[in-house]
Amino acid sequence: MIVGITGGIGSGKSTIARALAARGFAVYDCDKEAKRIIAENKEVQRRITELLGPEAFVHRPSSLGISYNTAYVASRVFAEPELLARLNAIVHPAVKADILQRSPFSPSERGTGGVLFIESAILYEAGLDEICDRIIQVEAPEEVRLARTIARDYRGEDTPEHINKVRARIRAQKNSAGLSDPRRDVLTILNDGTRSVSDLAETILAFIA
Repeated sequence: MIVGITGGIGSGKSTIARALAARGFAVYDCDKEAKRIIAENKEVQRRITELLGPEAFVHRPSSLGISYNTAYVASRVFAEPELLARLNAIVHPAVKADILQRSPFSPSERGTGGVLFIESAILYEAGLDEICDRIIQVEAPEEVRLARTIARDYRGEDTPEHINKVRARIRAQKNSAGLSDPRRDVLTILNDGTRSVSDLAETILAFIA
């Protein structure tokens, strides 16, 4: 079984994913794994270079290989939405293929009873919902998300500048599509701090049982 965990910035989805990992469940962090794929997959590197130019990668001494020039890439794609869409069209399918190649989570082996949790803020946008048997949508009030993100990204320094930056990031995120589709097996959980993470994990495990 593949279970998607998604939610906006500061919703606490990563905290829930870590709690599930601590219980022994396999958790695939899409952000982390996408970086690994870009660093290792020569075909992905070739296509990104064709799209964004050789500046997309920094060439190190031969023993260190190359590294992704994230600052350069961000400056290009966030200024040109079409480029971002084309970059995503390279990376997202590679991430999906990587997930499906992981035994025992390939489609032919789903019946083994194994569970893989996929953590992604853009589960629907990346098309990863298509390979999920069930989906966990994590939500929290905006003020809670704001406080969590400032604590994480700005060491709790809630200056007007930091608050405005986080609010802009929250509002820039699209609402996940497809939650109203009755064919989807979706559990929405409120992670506003009134319930422990352990309790929320129990709710999730009961849902997928």
